[in-house]
Amino acid sequence: MTTVNPASRERTLHLVGNAHIDPVWLWRWPEGLQEIRATFQSAVDRMEEYPDFVFTCDSVMYLEWIERHDPALFETIRKRVADGRWQIVGGWWVEPDCNVPSGESFVRQALYGQRYLLEKFGAAATIGCNLDPFGHNAMLPQLLRKAGMDGYVFLRPGPHEQVLPGQFFHWEAPDGSRVTAYRLPNEYCTPGKDIGNHLDKSLALMPPDEPELMVFYGVGNHGGGPTKANLDSIRRLDALGGLPTLELSHPERFFERVRDREDMPVHAGELQHHGPGCYSAHSGVKAWNRRAENELQRAEKWAAVAASVAQEAYPAEKLAEAWKLVLFNQFHDILAGTSIRSAYEDARDDYGRARSIAAEVFNQAVQAVTRRIDIPLRDGTVPLVVVNPHPWPLDTDVEAEFTRASEVRLTDEDGADVPVQLTRSESTLAGARGRIAFRASVPPLGHRVYHLLPGADPRDAGPVSATDTTLENEHLRLEVDPSTGWLRSLRDKATGAELLPPRPGPHAVVVEDGSDTWGHRVRAYDQAVGSFTGRRVRLVESGPVRAVLRIESAYGRSEMAEELVLSAGSRHVEVRTVVDWHEKLKLLKLRFPTALTDTTAVHEIPYGHLERTPDGTEEPTQAWVDVTGTLPGGARAGLTVVNDSKHGHDVLGGEIGMTALRSPVYAWHEPRTLDEDGVYDYLDQGRQELRYLLVPHGADWREADPVRRAAELNQPVFALLETFHAGPLAQRMAHADDGAGSVLVTVVKGDEDGSGDLVVRAYESQGRATDARIALPMLGDRVIEARFGACEIKTFRVPGDPRSPVVETDLLELPAKQAGPAAKGAGAARNAGTAKGRA
Repeated sequence: MTTVNPASRERTLHLVGNAHIDPVWLWRWPEGLQEIRATFQSAVDRMEEYPDFVFTCDSVMYLEWIERHDPALFETIRKRVADGRWQIVGGWWVEPDCNVPSGESFVRQALYGQRYLLEKFGAAATIGCNLDPFGHNAMLPQLLRKAGMDGYVFLRPGPHEQVLPGQFFHWEAPDGSRVTAYRLPNEYCTPGKDIGNHLDKSLALMPPDEPELMVFYGVGNHGGGPTKANLDSIRRLDALGGLPTLELSHPERFFERVRDREDMPVHAGELQHHGPGCYSAHSGVKAWNRRAENELQRAEKWAAVAASVAQEAYPAEKLAEAWKLVLFNQFHDILAGTSIRSAYEDARDDYGRARSIAAEVFNQAVQAVTRRIDIPLRDGTVPLVVVNPHPWPLDTDVEAEFTRASEVRLTDEDGADVPVQLTRSESTLAGARGRIAFRASVPPLGHRVYHLLPGADPRDAGPVSATDTTLENEHLRLEVDPSTGWLRSLRDKATGAELLPPRPGPHAVVVEDGSDTWGHRVRAYDQAVGSFTGRRVRLVESGPVRAVLRIESAYGRSEMAEELVLSAGSRHVEVRTVVDWHEKLKLLKLRFPTALTDTTAVHEIPYGHLERTPDGTEEPTQAWVDVTGTLPGGARAGLTVVNDSKHGHDVLGGEIGMTALRSPVYAWHEPRTLDEDGVYDYLDQGRQELRYLLVPHGADWREADPVRRAAELNQPVFALLETFHAGPLAQRMAHADDGAGSVLVTVVKGDEDGSGDLVVRAYESQGRATDARIALPMLGDRVIEARFGACEIKTFRVPGDPRSPVVETDLLELPAKQAGPAAKGAGAARNAGTAKGRA
């Protein structure tokens, strides 16, 4: 029952008719498509019956689906948008998980979403809307601002999970950008009947004296939207006079009335935590997503190079198709790992299709370049071109398969010998194929030609010394304890610092995990029930390039092999891990103990980083985590752990923990309890692979440059056997160079308008304002010079015509004046960067 309070009529309660639709969750996408079509038809039918009814739905992809599958309904929606009855909100392709996707994926959510809205409806969204995701990363205010949105609506975390300064507040990103954020009370959807109870619960959770408030209503999750009973109950409740004035409204109308409030509080940082199990649930979809994101960015960079130096057509439509497949599968109930098992067969196929497109584009681009390299005939040799996908110089190990000779040498383009060693081939056919490893130095976003030739490398050994338990190069020395199956020592030779304590704790720890798929009510995964124990340690490779120790261990029915790779000249240890996992309702934590005290913990987040309290809380992370502190004796040092596919981490004191595997039941939500005799599918069973780096450093995590190390791990070099031919390109050549400072170029691509312009995106990665210089030799002598604020993302359009200047744009590749609201608050000054371009 509602409470009569005449004074409350002075307040306005904005009632937003909404349909939160999960295209995939406890159902697969064909059912999701049907529910979207039925919901949208219902919404336009209600508009005929209720002249004051206004509807919103926040995922742009749903509109594209309707345009393709029901053109008549789409035309009706366009008319309703034009007359203001169907309100555009959200601006993103879908409601993605807001922690796991990369920074560039959030850019693409808006790039494809907002551009679609502009093309089809003549206006973009101004209010971001992510009602159902399970937490929101701290960079979102900047990503929203630079995509034309100055408001944000969310539900989680709830009041019991994070105390916020108000129902609505200025949400501030690390660069100072702000949006007005509103936390929905109670729920984002309602039953299809009278909504009085929903309004009572919502009002009870909100400040009693706010004159403007907002509540969403309408049947959701499996679609439905506002019903006749919903709308009839609103008329009835408003007529009673005991509630605030009930206004059929929409988010932009609400934000118009509150966004300029001078007394609005500020919240800086992330919105967490809800469902920490989502950071790790379903290792497969997390890995598919990470690889697709990186392979698409790599393909775009080299397609842009090929367009510039080889006059290849830039395949914008193919790349857009692939990105949209990735963006769809970043939907929160897919990427979070919380959908039914069969839904992941669809996700696997979609990611596979996206990766296949990326591979096709990349290979066509690379080979268009390599066939134009001038490679004169050198008798008895085979050219091998190494391609660097990053716009900075790369010194890294390269592995390449080749038609086997009994022995092999390697030289560079000038004929100088390069150390090389044979390693395990993927082929087991005796004598047919071989595999080499060598250290390559490749120019920024460039290529370099090496030459294979018969004969033995004169060096039997190199700078890496190895025994059955130790590895040592110029920079690092490590020792393995066979009884534990992990390191007993990790020493930085430059400082003499020993990073490990005298008796390190266990490494591969098995944790009891009785929580549901989401990990509701969990703060930390710390209930250890055992650990993998060492079975065997052996040296499996040693030569002039690198040495490899293999550690084999086991727990219960599960087995694990970790190969520690230390290369000549490397300042990090690479670990290649294969786990055959058969535990249920348990979790595997890979722990990295250190001797550090008085620590700080820094986690990578999308297009940024964040310092968090090292108290063991399970945190959402991108590709690296760092702990820095004080060693016994007083020296400052640190350890960064870089990964290729894992997102759940914790730091407790000086120890980093990486959640490698989680095995709850698929799509299991509390309070449902599992039947002791039930038949269930469990996540992450069977063979799992991951790679990670251990990167010791001095007193500042920036010394390790973890952003670039992570990029190199996730977008490795590519090697291609070539032939001899004449061509206009040199054997060693750079195409773009970001200077390898704190400003990191992540995107080089063709523009979305097909004009032939180049688009370059970069961000400041170390939290320090700086000047950047980005050279583009692929376009002659073009250079971008710009001032970056701390943690700032910038995008530039570089016209193909060298007489036209470089233009800084928003994330939609549009001039700022077309992007929507200008930045407000502290972010305004920091976002006012400059760009210069010269021919």
